[in-house]
Amino acid sequence: MLMQAMGPNVAGVIGTAVAAGTMLAQFGG
Repeated sequence: MLMQAMGPNVAGVIGTAVAAGTMLAQFGG
């Protein structure tokens, strides 16, 4: 998943960042 996000697809990179932030928020990070 992370390797795919590192591609030229900017939306994928942003999506991965948002997903990571959401996971941290849900787990009380």
